[in-house]
Amino acid sequence: MAGLFTAEIENRGIVLDPRTKLAVMLTLVIFALGGTGSGIAAVRLMTTAVSVLPMLLLLTAGQYRKAALTGGIYAAVRTAQSLLLPHLTGAALSVSGICCMAFVRLMPGLVMGGYLLSTTTVSEFIAAMHRMHVPQQITIPLSVMFRFFPTVLEEFAAINTAMRMRDIRIGGRRAGRLIEYRLVPLMVCSVNIGSELSAAALTRGLGTKVRRTNICKIGFHIQDAAVLLPAASLYVLWGLGMIGVIQ
Repeated sequence: MAGLFTAEIENRGIVLDPRTKLAVMLTLVIFALGGTGSGIAAVRLMTTAVSVLPMLLLLTAGQYRKAALTGGIYAAVRTAQSLLLPHLTGAALSVSGICCMAFVRLMPGLVMGGYLLSTTTVSEFIAAMHRMHVPQQITIPLSVMFRFFPTVLEEFAAINTAMRMRDIRIGGRRAGRLIEYRLVPLMVCSVNIGSELSAAALTRGLGTKVRRTNICKIGFHIQDAAVLLPAASLYVLWGLGMIGVIQ
């Protein structure tokens, strides 16, 4: 199923190593979401530049609609934060400031996470985890997560189709049963799907002590260096700011 949580290998643009995507996402969490180095002007500017990187990666993967939507929202919120907030006072300033801050800090990491899931196969992800010597107690749940979201979305679409056939929808004759007849089956399916995917992962040898082989070829190339360079520069600028070289 093509979508945000499904890896579209045939059309994913530039091929990046999964570890590169994880490094960029972790950097966005530290600097964009966590606000690390926000007191240093150079770090703030570079954080904004790196926050745009996930939208550009979506463009290279041919996901133009998602890139335009997320990029437009991010640009609008940043503009409002710079031009609109200084003219507000009182409760309007507090509410608008919180909303803008939440969007600006959360969106880059979420978009990068969506790009990671939509352009990385389970085999590539597991191979990357093995290269980093990540324990299987972490690798198995994360690999299950890659399969979990697409399967849940398929189940949710099937439930929606079945409920529409029974006129259980917003504005229908039995709209009051919407929550009961849609959310309860989805919750039950989610539990069953998680258990089945965990069992499937174990049957494929993910839980054994023997080193697992993988046919996926992963590694760092020139495109990985180009993506990692701006992310790494954030740490350099932060370090320089901490020792007082820049402000």
